[in-house]
Amino acid sequence: MPHQSRWSVDIPRISLPSFVFGGPNATLSGELAFVDTEKPDSLFLTFAEYFLWAKRFAAGLQQAGLKPQDRVIVFSGNNIFWPVAVMGVIMAGGIVTGANPTFTARELIYQLKDTGARYVLATPTSIQTAREAAQAVQLPLSNLFVFDDEHLHGDGKPAGDIKHWSQLIADRETGHAFSWKERSTPEELNETIILVYSSGTTGLPKGVEMSHATVISDLASKKALHAADPKYPFNEEQAKDYPVLCYLPMYHALGMVLFSIAVPARRQPVYVMKRYDLLKFMANIEKYRPFSLLLVPSIAVAMAKHPLIQSRKFDLSSVKRVEAGAAPLSRDICEEVERLWPAGNVNIKQTYGMTEAMMVCGWDQGEVSKTAAVGEPLPNCSIKLMDEDGNAEVAPGQRGEIWVKSPSLMKGYWRNPEATKNTFTHDKWLKTGDIAFRDEDGKYMIVDRKKELIKVKGNQVAPAELESVLLEHPDIQDAAVIEDHISNQDERPLAYVVKKPGARVSPNEILRFVEERVSKVKRITGGVVFIDAIPKNPTGKILRRVLRERSVKDRPVSARL
Repeated sequence: MPHQSRWSVDIPRISLPSFVFGGPNATLSGELAFVDTEKPDSLFLTFAEYFLWAKRFAAGLQQAGLKPQDRVIVFSGNNIFWPVAVMGVIMAGGIVTGANPTFTARELIYQLKDTGARYVLATPTSIQTAREAAQAVQLPLSNLFVFDDEHLHGDGKPAGDIKHWSQLIADRETGHAFSWKERSTPEELNETIILVYSSGTTGLPKGVEMSHATVISDLASKKALHAADPKYPFNEEQAKDYPVLCYLPMYHALGMVLFSIAVPARRQPVYVMKRYDLLKFMANIEKYRPFSLLLVPSIAVAMAKHPLIQSRKFDLSSVKRVEAGAAPLSRDICEEVERLWPAGNVNIKQTYGMTEAMMVCGWDQGEVSKTAAVGEPLPNCSIKLMDEDGNAEVAPGQRGEIWVKSPSLMKGYWRNPEATKNTFTHDKWLKTGDIAFRDEDGKYMIVDRKKELIKVKGNQVAPAELESVLLEHPDIQDAAVIEDHISNQDERPLAYVVKKPGARVSPNEILRFVEERVSKVKRITGGVVFIDAIPKNPTGKILRRVLRERSVKDRPVSARL
């Protein structure tokens, strides 16, 4: 029978802005909310400022013509105004979606078309890409804006004929008077507020719809667990003493929800790194003294292996809680990282979640993790492990696909009813595609992935997307992409290619062709292998299992690292 969480929490029936701020007329403190790690003395926002800037942006969007459920893309890396953009769009009744600033025009065009976005906020370094994409989809350039933090102490700088986003920010008086529409009915709370693009296994990236109820359920669940920590119980009166370091990208689902919404909702200060660098990350831990860290496997491995970090050059003593997520991490690596705290007071606990379900499994903070398990169902969440055909639950101790039921599940895939239908059962269980078993302590061990996504440094890369790019090459007849395992923690794309008869294309030419059309994380760094035919089943589905077996003995031609 399904494994129900031993915890249950009440979910407030209010809008997300009311959950985060307390209401349109709330009074917020002058404590620090967001601080730029490179310019901490000049680039920061207090909670009161964060609240007012978000309301001013919301009012300005409505004055500019934003209608309910209009989409706004934030095409940018991190800065202290990212949370303002997120909450401002939601307050105004719109839907916010993030886009990787390293996207090519081709990739941004896809997201613009799929979302039907009406406005784009683009970082200065990506403005030309945004311009090209906007023109391709006939989005007026008057709806494209430069997005940065330059206007905090003066006028923002436009980029030629592209206006600065400060032109969308209403005056202070209008901001103070602004009030968002409150939500309370199930229909209102189910309105989409965030679109996060998650790579599909059989097609191009899909927009995951998150509603007020989705996000609030997730935040309330995690907040309850942290408050129950027997060693470090959390309450808002102590929040300023629990700083958080943001190094993950805010355009990603985890970064957006965690650092733009969840942490400020708990009134903890967020120190924002505009770009990730391992040694700067470590130096910032020493300087800004965060209480907790959330690590992705590639960062944990780097911490475990870097000689300067292993020499304990950096003071990490402020950190009392470390969690790891995004992909499985071996217990050996966890223990190597734990040794950076010689007092033995840090225990890395792995968690499990996915964009479509938010956080699914976590830990009672009073417990100690001694394996690679990801814990147990979070509050209000139920799990069952199903057999390969999805007809019955597996026997105790056996491996099965994780199915989840929770109030934190996505609404569905944006404008993709077929994909939504294939992901949910008729009684609203979400099929994750991840394979796990439940150990003797009742904790879940993720052992495999039914889905075909390739995990590259914590990012999801869809083989189908790369295959569609490869098939655009005039000398390629057929192609398939699988994962090439670099280690237990990381993978890279490996391409099998069938050349057209008489074609003389080289592996390097193919690699360059792909590099020009995708962002860096999606490049085929595992190399290219020429093959006579792509193995497929009678219905034309690629038999990736056969290619994986073959890849063990194949040496890819010209793999670029």
